[in-house]
Amino acid sequence: MDTREDLKSILPFLPLVLRSSSLFWPCQVVEAIKALSRGPEHSRVDSGEVLFLAISDLRESLGLSSERLAVSAAEGYALFFDELMSRVESRKWFSKVLPSLAAMLLRLPSLLEIHYQKADYLLSGIKTGLRIVGPQEAGIVLLSRELIGAVLTCSFFCLFPINNRDAKHLPGINLDHLFASVYTDYNQNQEHKIKCLIHYFERISTCMPAGCVSFERKVLFWKPVHSSVSYPNTDFWSKSVVPLCHFEVSHSGLIEDQLCESLEVDFANKYIGGGALHRGCIQEEIRFMISPELIVGMLFLPSMADNEAIEIVGAERFSNYTGYASSFRFVGDYVGGKPVDFMGRQKTRIVAIDALFNPKFRQYKPACLLREINKAFCGFFDQSKQHLNQEIFRPEASCRYKVGQDVEISNRAESGKMDKPPSSTEGLDDGASAAELINKSHIGQSRQAKDSQNDIGIVTGNWGCGAFGGDPELKTTIQWLAASQAFRPFILYCTFGEKALRNLEQVTQWIVSHEWTVGDLWNMLSEYSSKRLKGETDTGFFTWLLPFLSTENCKSV
Repeated sequence: MDTREDLKSILPFLPLVLRSSSLFWPCQVVEAIKALSRGPEHSRVDSGEVLFLAISDLRESLGLSSERLAVSAAEGYALFFDELMSRVESRKWFSKVLPSLAAMLLRLPSLLEIHYQKADYLLSGIKTGLRIVGPQEAGIVLLSRELIGAVLTCSFFCLFPINNRDAKHLPGINLDHLFASVYTDYNQNQEHKIKCLIHYFERISTCMPAGCVSFERKVLFWKPVHSSVSYPNTDFWSKSVVPLCHFEVSHSGLIEDQLCESLEVDFANKYIGGGALHRGCIQEEIRFMISPELIVGMLFLPSMADNEAIEIVGAERFSNYTGYASSFRFVGDYVGGKPVDFMGRQKTRIVAIDALFNPKFRQYKPACLLREINKAFCGFFDQSKQHLNQEIFRPEASCRYKVGQDVEISNRAESGKMDKPPSSTEGLDDGASAAELINKSHIGQSRQAKDSQNDIGIVTGNWGCGAFGGDPELKTTIQWLAASQAFRPFILYCTFGEKALRNLEQVTQWIVSHEWTVGDLWNMLSEYSSKRLKGETDTGFFTWLLPFLSTENCKSV
């Protein structure tokens, strides 16, 4: 077993002890878990009230009794299992599911032993072992789904140490706050969040899923690093000649319901999972409830900086639901049956990117525009395509640009007739332009490569809007630019009925038809934002860009 840096970094956050390079449960804990695994006739745990007493005893045996759980957690466990759950469901839970989960807890040390033995060999030359993947550390952790089940069972029993997590900027992972919220501030959505998790535990207790899930911290390094794309500046975006990718609009669909293989955007908190294990119940929290394997990332992934994103591949969806926020409801089992890749991961790709919270007017400032587009680009970028970005911005290509070239937009589309804005790429020398070099390379990859990664686009929606307060038109455009620069073949945008995006199809089709590049659209967005800051316009970006839209909207009213 590898007991070196990987294990050393995560050990303080695990409920296990290390002896002679091997992991163990303390002896007194083993006996208690064994009793639970034999069923209520041995453990006497047959109600929510007694269950929490057993949890408290386990925590005391682990030396965690000084780390107080959420106030009213005991009442929450009792309320859910003894009142909110039917007698039939409760009987099944305590007689079958809970013993199965206890048996899984007993296997946790051996599952980790096996994990560390294999971790260095799963991906040639790349570390995949369970560890704290800290700030500014690009890295990946690959976990078996059985190990994930055991980790989540620890969360259910609230066995993870608490006190040392804040210092590492790690979110909480025990379920005590979630159960406490059912009692202290009852809302049906909290009850139904727990129902999603209970359903997950019921599923894995019946049939443990095979395969694995990967958790990757992605970083756009502040300074240039060999073989990596660094944090782009405004000049990067202004001069980009990458063509805009295909844009498709869905006015009724949900991100997680799309059938195409894609990278699905999690409108994340900088602490991954957000309020999933507390009172939160919006986009990110719902996704973590219907796909509980995502929660495991909260164990070892500290908060994200402005130049970081987190990509998770392989997490299965287990639950169907309706509603949003206070109307969220669990409505039964979900069986997706997605294919798996060569690493045994289901082909479900989720990227967590956190937007600025409540940015108000500062979202139009250049620094904020740059922060948001680079955050999205970090999430959307596929490292295997880094050579495309390096090619377009190599010194001999960038020197072809005219220094100090202005972008004149005074003749923009007042009647919808503007073909193409004066571009920052005008003045390229004769011969093959950077755009042509990129297009040839990109098209060649798409046609010749057998890896389906080349066909994976972005499925997203109103990232950073709603509760986060962002401008929907601004955020839509930023994501389109980032997806295009990341050489994604398409972006599928779910509008969720947002009124500001009612003309989205018309706007994107018009832009595509005039063959704008990333640089063209970025320069327009920058000019618009400057005018918003100066008070020279108060219209939305789409109407400012294409004034004829306001006339059409008036006619349709």
